[in-house]
Amino acid sequence: MSFKNAKATTETGIATGTTKAGLSWDKALVASFLAGAYIAFGGLLSIVVTSGMPEETWGSLPTLFAGAVFALGLILVVIAGSELLTGNFALVPLAALKGRVGILSLFRNFGLVLLGNLLGSLFVAYFLADQTGVITQELQFARLEEIATLKGQTETEWQIFLRAVGCNWLVCLAVWMALAATDVAGKILAIFFPIMGFVAMGFDHVVANMFFLPAAIFAGAGDITWGDTLHNWLFAGLGNLVGAAIFVAGAYWYLYARDDDDETTGKPGGPWARRQADGDGDGARRAGEPPLAGSRAQQTG
Repeated sequence: MSFKNAKATTETGIATGTTKAGLSWDKALVASFLAGAYIAFGGLLSIVVTSGMPEETWGSLPTLFAGAVFALGLILVVIAGSELLTGNFALVPLAALKGRVGILSLFRNFGLVLLGNLLGSLFVAYFLADQTGVITQELQFARLEEIATLKGQTETEWQIFLRAVGCNWLVCLAVWMALAATDVAGKILAIFFPIMGFVAMGFDHVVANMFFLPAAIFAGAGDITWGDTLHNWLFAGLGNLVGAAIFVAGAYWYLYARDDDDETTGKPGGPWARRQADGDGDGARRAGEPPLAGSRAQQTG
């Protein structure tokens, strides 16, 4: 399996983030609906697989098994192609730091993808998890109640935030390494271990929680309310943004993209510097850069 080096991966990440920010509103919504559904499929599968595994017998192994199958969600996002908010939390800010995306386009993308992810997650939670009876069976119901109660009522704001930081640091590293891989098998392998790790450690992913918590409400599992749900989404979303934008986008921009302008054009580097100096609009391309539309760089969360 061949792969790109870190600098080439950063360049691919910048191109990918620029492409994502330039999506039309309708394509962004459809692609993000799919990503929300894909992550929900991973969440539903993790419930089914780990049902009926009591802690007294299995210890913490159920979360490891849950992580192993939950990886399905991000594999579908990356390989099939869709728009996932938590991945965009890294790639679009990376493009913005390089001056390829404006601040309004960044928040426009976040808003559209958030809405689409929520709709896709709710669709799977209600129609394919609750109405099918999959999560209302005794063992699956008890497992869903356990997960939802932990995330919706037991964790404090600080715990949710920190777990979300760790979660999306790993999720975005999975996306990052998938960008580095040059074949499907390499991308799947790159995704599997970080995703298994964050689930096994009990971290919080805001889009996954858009499935778990509403599914519990729809099924009547536990005493979870919409207030509990919104509370979790707020702190999980903030933590996911920090984990992605600082520890992945910010770190790799600093290491491999910050000085490119100085080295190649003599213009100052740094956030929005090139865009301001050249008068370019969002997503502008320059001579010698790889094409964006239809490229493999688009196949990422």
